[in-house]
Amino acid sequence: MLQKKQNKSGMIAVMGLTLMLLVLVLVLENTIKPTHMIFIVLKKSAVYALVASSMNLLNGFTGLFSLGQAGFMLLGAYTYSILTIPVESRESVYYIYGGSAIKFSLPELFGGGVVGLVLGVLVALILGGCVAALVAWLIGLPVLRLKSDYLAIATLGFGEIIRAVFQWDKLGPVTNGANALKSFPTFSSFNIENADGQVVLRLSAFVPLLLAAVCIGILLLLINSSYGRAFKAIREDEIAAEAMGINLAKHKRLAFCISSFFTGVGGGMFAMFANQAQAKNFVTSMTYEILLIVVIGGIGSISGSCIASFLYVAASEWWLRFLDSEAYIGNFQVPLLRTGFRMVVFSVIIMIVVLFFRRGLMGDKELPDLLRMLRSRGKRKEAAQ
Repeated sequence: MLQKKQNKSGMIAVMGLTLMLLVLVLVLENTIKPTHMIFIVLKKSAVYALVASSMNLLNGFTGLFSLGQAGFMLLGAYTYSILTIPVESRESVYYIYGGSAIKFSLPELFGGGVVGLVLGVLVALILGGCVAALVAWLIGLPVLRLKSDYLAIATLGFGEIIRAVFQWDKLGPVTNGANALKSFPTFSSFNIENADGQVVLRLSAFVPLLLAAVCIGILLLLINSSYGRAFKAIREDEIAAEAMGINLAKHKRLAFCISSFFTGVGGGMFAMFANQAQAKNFVTSMTYEILLIVVIGGIGSISGSCIASFLYVAASEWWLRFLDSEAYIGNFQVPLLRTGFRMVVFSVIIMIVVLFFRRGLMGDKELPDLLRMLRSRGKRKEAAQ
């Protein structure tokens, strides 16, 4: 009973922190310049946090080493883009193929306007996740029989195959071949404008954070459910889990499909962030970035994945950007500062973090666990005094 009460209070505290963060972002977005680098970092961090959390569900909580995240993100991004490009823009987007094979747009089907935009985007994101989950179920039938490195290689190969398929010229009327899909709603489309076209309320950074928070919240509910406990049992010992009555094939496939669903949603959000969807952007290195975030944050910690996503994106895209520019002190040129040096320093920082935090920043702990530890430490100090 005491443990349940502590867990409930911890979850309430995290929800409160999340709400405060959303309000803070909303205030900042409408008080400082919208071109500030922090908003780019927040948008990309929200996308990466969702994808890293879904990867952590598979790698950290179920013990399945998958490297197909870029492929599932591609499926989500293309599904979202294809379904939301306005009908009047399809001819210009698909100009090489004389128009699109898809003759409708979800936001327009829902009546257009703000309501149509919100409903169309949400349905398109969900459908993107469903497509990714369906493909995951199909390839999971043979692939999930493999273990460890063999599973990683198989899913990595899937990501490369799906990227090549979507650039196939025969699918051009649907995927636009190797060309980019554009003109679909992005995060900036949610900014509220007045009759003169002036923005009165900016929501382009608030919306991705809200979407990511809702999806990650659903993941946390799943992890704390009976299914989540079954996933953890499979991770610890498959033989013991099966002896306890857990259907290994069913639960592995379920974890794989759920992880792929949220990765697909993250892929649609990435397309909204990048303002385009193009197969060549979803390369293997993107999967490695997500895996690195999971490792830095802590394998088995959703909170760690979220924190590491912000730190990773901020350090690589913002805080170390000055290292790519030449600098002078009087007539003396500061050595080493030039294009590419930023990534050298960034790689050294990652090596230091991995060396000194062997289990990641959060280990397998969540924010409620950390808050509980801090509270108990404070009580011990009070008792000692």
